Parts: sequence; C-alpha cells; structure tokens
Amino acid sequence: MSLQKLARELDETARQTASMLEGITEALELLADSDVSRDASVRQAVGMIITALQGQDRIEQRCHNMALAVRQFALLPPTAPDSVYDEIWASLTLDELRVPALSGIAAHQSHGDAELF
Repeated sequence: MSLQKLARELDETARQTASMLEGITEALELLADSDVSRDASVRQAVGMIITALQGQDRIEQRCHNMALAVRQFALLPPTAPDSVYDEIWASLTLDELRVPALSGIAAHQSHGDAELF
C-alpha cells in the first residue's frame, strides 16, 4: 500500500467515525432539552455519552494527524535522516502522537470530567 493510499484510508476512517455520531448527537440534544433531563440517571447517561463523543473526537483527530504525517513521509527521499521523521512527529497536534513517551498509552490515562467541545 502506498503512503498516499494509507493517508486516504486514515482520513476515511476519521470521516466514518464522525458520521457514526450523528444519531447519537441528535439523541443527546433531545435528552438535554427535555424535562427528562432532571432525572439523575438521565444526567449520568448524558455525561457518559458526552465522554464517548469526546473519545470519538480524539480518534478522528488522531487519524487526521497520522494522515498528515504519512503524507509528509511520502514526500521524503529514502535517504532522509531519522531526525526529519522526528520533526514531522513533533509537529503534530495531539500529545500522544507528538510525545514518544505517551505513544499508545493515552487511552489508559484519566482525562478528567466530561466537557462539551
């Protein structure tokens, strides 16, 4: 698989994860705008949905960041030093992609309270 094709597939994965959430977002709006939202279990469920939406947003961002990195890698000559690859990774937005020590462990860290984004 070419690097450009890999980048397109990562972008498509991000697009698909975003489109999955349209119905969930509509349901969340309905729950938040109704009298039902006074119920504690409904408020708890709304918080859980918001946390899941934030997780999807991070996955979408990761895919777009990785696609950008792959596109930049594809432009490099085969003789490019590792430092050039490191600079590309360092330029990414999400810490778990940019900071080598966090790679692959961000999902296991607490991200605090749910916030609307």
